[in-house]
Amino acid sequence: MARISRRAAAACCAAALAFFSSFAHAAENGVTDTSIRIGQSAVFSGVAQDFGNDYRAGIKLYFDRVNKGGGVNGRKIELLSYDDAYEPQRTAVNTAKLIDEDKVFALMGFVATGNLVAAMPLADKAGVPMFAPLVGTTSFRTKLNRNLFHVRAGYDLELRKIISHLSTIGIHNIAVVFQDSAFGKSNLATCEQLAAEYKVKVVQALPMAIAATDAKDIGESLAKAKPGAVVMIMAGRMSEVFIHDYRAGGAAAPLYTLSVGITDAAGSAQRLGGKLEGLVTASIVPPPQLVRVPIVADYRRDRAEFGEKIDSYTALEGYIAARVFVEGLKRAGRHLTRESFVTALESLGDTRIGEFPVAYGPKNHNGSTFVDLEMYTRDGRLQR
Repeated sequence: MARISRRAAAACCAAALAFFSSFAHAAENGVTDTSIRIGQSAVFSGVAQDFGNDYRAGIKLYFDRVNKGGGVNGRKIELLSYDDAYEPQRTAVNTAKLIDEDKVFALMGFVATGNLVAAMPLADKAGVPMFAPLVGTTSFRTKLNRNLFHVRAGYDLELRKIISHLSTIGIHNIAVVFQDSAFGKSNLATCEQLAAEYKVKVVQALPMAIAATDAKDIGESLAKAKPGAVVMIMAGRMSEVFIHDYRAGGAAAPLYTLSVGITDAAGSAQRLGGKLEGLVTASIVPPPQLVRVPIVADYRRDRAEFGEKIDSYTALEGYIAARVFVEGLKRAGRHLTRESFVTALESLGDTRIGEFPVAYGPKNHNGSTFVDLEMYTRDGRLQR
């Protein structure tokens, strides 16, 4: 029998180890030696399309930056996005396709409460991380889900900022106009709890349909109730419908909205003909023009370099979310698995990404607590 030299034997062993190592790495869905596939279902058409389009633009902008630099540990990031038109049933179908057919490594950038409700059971069953949904609803944050990681501050923190501010300036009776959906109803309950805590009375709580084209009846009801302020729990173009009819009816009480109330501020200002002026909004990222904040300066630099035309708070939010996501990938190392990614995120602790503060741990997947209040000018700019 022919003898094999030590050098040849060592070469055979190395080749075998490389083969099995490559096979083991390929076993993790969505991860190859050269790519990481990420899946997204969000609203890219219809009345709320600005949210999905702007959020995706911000996420992709930073992924483009990373990919230009060679990716993460030699792997380029691929973002595969499907339109769910804000419909939870379509979100479920898209999510199943992303997991079962597209074999994505993780899910990212989903939009809206009801849509996340539809997607999470599928993600949990498959053990797929769900990262940075554009959702701040409190119920997703009070009970830890190991597969779910937030970046944005919760709506409870936004509402607390609004209610505490109103209480401080002496407004103790408010009305709430809420989107007639899971998002609106759950956050109405949070708003009512916080109002009671701050001894602020909710004199009216009025539902409004997502696709409403008229809010005159709501405006008339508010005019009779005469609240000290109106808190808007709604998202997208329906906000414009409400603001237009509320202002047109001559109501004078100040308006407050969550961060998702207005996405296309410049467009809203133009369509509303000045009626956006004075609306106070909760903001969960710095102003996207505030270049003294390092992550904003990076965002503006990358927009210029990659020719991204979309520029909004939501786009910046997506950019920040992508930065945090990539930090998790880097810390997970070359031998990337879903488990190593989750563990890496939980190891971040209190940290700053471009001076934007986030915090994660084994018992905390909530990310940021940053909330500020700003006011819209006539042309859609924001000022503190």
